[in-house]
Amino acid sequence: MTALSLVIRPEWPEDAPAIERLQARAFGPGRFARTAYRLREGAAARLDLGVTAWVGSFLVGSVRMGPLQAGTTPFVMLGPLAVDPSFEGRGIGGTLTRAAIEAARQAGDGLVMLVGDAPYYSRFGFSPIPPGRLTLPGPVNPARLLWLELTDEFSDRVSGLVEAIPA
Repeated sequence: MTALSLVIRPEWPEDAPAIERLQARAFGPGRFARTAYRLREGAAARLDLGVTAWVGSFLVGSVRMGPLQAGTTPFVMLGPLAVDPSFEGRGIGGTLTRAAIEAARQAGDGLVMLVGDAPYYSRFGFSPIPPGRLTLPGPVNPARLLWLELTDEFSDRVSGLVEAIPA
């Protein structure tokens, strides 16, 4: 048998169909009802921040970031982070997350927000958003609303209703 190596690379526009299929495998049809998905509607993913993981020609992982704002303050949202179920537990999600955060830092973004599990994302520096600081356009467990400041004191400017920045 031949061992295929994992290749991590930026997302390319032609990756979109494979990413959609991966998200369907990883999350199922219920993903569309989640607040995080509804927030992304109408906003294009930032291709300069998207990262993919491939084994040969098979997409095994993807993370995207999308542009958001609270008031007039722009920032980015990490997600969805998807790993093919048959490749879970191999560190692919962590590798993708670190690469996407570094891409946002290099691009000059000041803050990354996400809806996710605090125990998982805390290892990347994410922390809970103070209660009442941000409102999303749908229900979300406040304990799952997290952010990571990339620029010192950037979070001081972020409060209010979170909206996607239209494509």
